[in-house]
Amino acid sequence: MNIFNKKPFLIAEIGVNFYDIAEKDGMSDMDAAKLMIDEAKACGVDAVKFQSYKAETIASRNSPAYWDLSEEPTTSQFELFKKFDKFGAEEYRELADYCREVGIVFLSTPFDFDSVDYLDEFMDIYKISSSDLTNIPFIKYIASKNKPILLSTGASTIKEIKDAVRAIEDVSTVDIAVMHCVLSYPTSYEDANLLMIKDLVKQFPDYEIGYSDHTKPDENMMILTTAYNYGAVILEKHFTLDKTLAGNDHYHAMDPSDVSKFRKNVEFLSKINGSSNKQPLICESSARREARRSIVAKKDIKKGESISLEDVTFKRPGTGISPSEIDSVIGKTAKTDICEDTLIDFEMLQ
Repeated sequence: MNIFNKKPFLIAEIGVNFYDIAEKDGMSDMDAAKLMIDEAKACGVDAVKFQSYKAETIASRNSPAYWDLSEEPTTSQFELFKKFDKFGAEEYRELADYCREVGIVFLSTPFDFDSVDYLDEFMDIYKISSSDLTNIPFIKYIASKNKPILLSTGASTIKEIKDAVRAIEDVSTVDIAVMHCVLSYPTSYEDANLLMIKDLVKQFPDYEIGYSDHTKPDENMMILTTAYNYGAVILEKHFTLDKTLAGNDHYHAMDPSDVSKFRKNVEFLSKINGSSNKQPLICESSARREARRSIVAKKDIKKGESISLEDVTFKRPGTGISPSEIDSVIGKTAKTDICEDTLIDFEMLQ
């Protein structure tokens, strides 16, 4: 089954970016989060996603950074997470209610068991982070909620992905989407590895395939567009209203103008992709008739003469006997005189 009815389904990962927007624009954190939801909805996003955690449950105090320190100078995972763990169950419940009012899907990635529990009260689909792909007890706990799961696969092997899928299916029959992802912030274009999407389509033919993108948005949004064209039907990318803001998730995020570019690309793809079944198109009808070749008399052929290969040639238009039927012409006898350069038809032969 499809987790979402729309293809492609675009998820704007607001994450914790609303905190920086709030500080920049002098508004409350909640108002900033709702503003970003509004902007995401307005530019054509299908779902917004946040992150639910407490620093104490996600990282030890000496966990080193793994991101670009020139963009986000915080050297400790714990310290970075601590800056952005103000929201809890009540705040995310309010945001989920607001998303329902606006008409956009609410998602939040849980990073601890408490978050899994409270999100279950108002969230219909779970996202499992790449960082938890091998956290089998946690995966099984999420799966026990019996809700569809988006499974990110950054920094993983095929075996690890299959183990995670098996863990879900050990306790549930929920729908699963396997999300290609590169766990590098930002992901260089050379490391996007989009052909992995085609491999995942082959490796997991019974599951939907998606892509969670950490590259910096290219000018024409070709990364996300190519991912969709390769078979990723659920697409996720960080979202911001200001790419110039300092912080880990702004510089590689898309903004509303990027979303608009992507949507236009998808519209164009839907126009040009057509059908995978090879057959003549209506627009080819005239060319099929006029540009193909027919069997034509190479010289004057007298009545009663037997037609040989030396008597004929092949010319446009294709309104006569097709060269593919040459064996049905050679050896036949002319019923009438046939002038040079005449398209031969079966009425002339016996």
